[in-house]
Amino acid sequence: MKALAAGRRSKRAPLILLLLSLFLTGWVYAALSPAADAETGSAGEVKQGEALFQSNCSTCHGNQGQGTDIGPSLIGVGAASADFQLSTGRMPMAANAPQAPVKTPTFTSEEIAAMSAFVGSLGPGPHIPTDDQVDPAKGNAAKGMQLFRTNCAMCHNAVGAGGALSRGKVAPPLYEVTPREIYEAMLTGPQSMPVFNEASVTPEGKRDIIAYLVEQRDPSPGGLSLGSLGPVSEGLWVWVIGLGSLIGLSVWIGAKSS
Repeated sequence: MKALAAGRRSKRAPLILLLLSLFLTGWVYAALSPAADAETGSAGEVKQGEALFQSNCSTCHGNQGQGTDIGPSLIGVGAASADFQLSTGRMPMAANAPQAPVKTPTFTSEEIAAMSAFVGSLGPGPHIPTDDQVDPAKGNAAKGMQLFRTNCAMCHNAVGAGGALSRGKVAPPLYEVTPREIYEAMLTGPQSMPVFNEASVTPEGKRDIIAYLVEQRDPSPGGLSLGSLGPVSEGLWVWVIGLGSLIGLSVWIGAKSS
């Protein structure tokens, strides 16, 4: 029996089992990987994006987004990161600076979509959010206020008015930022902003934050907003107008009595 078992055992069996295991692993990964999602765009769109990328971005980021001495790697940052940077005009940068400024986008929406698809194809990363995910009408502004003031107000101000950071950087105002750009910023953490993944702020929570920020764009119910800077600007006006009025009244009374 031992001789029969030895005769049936093939030296190629371990190699065949290894190949089968690798094939099965690859098939499962391809089926479940986010990179296999249609969000990465069609093959034609990715090809168009690659051509645009190599013409406009490769000097800093490398021909395949691998990064260079003057620009970071884009492998794995996802289509959402590219869409945010290009849609807000932060990329391409005109010159090195502490922070990429917001400006009019250099590319059309179709070109941005193509380059975002190419960057998304470089490796698994955050996808561009859907219209449903960023719809403020489906969010809860009250919950969004709590989340925003817990996670974002220390930089962006309690109502999204923005504020100064260190080393020449700023947290920009959020009054004119689109809902999709707000969601993408939370997903990708551009520049000094941290990444808010699903463990820290759920997709529903992100939509609630968007709903809260959109509500702040309505006229201030209290009248003059004073820049929405809170007690700083309010205290300044109390000091200038209130104390100034008291001093003026005292001078007037003194002049009358004399």
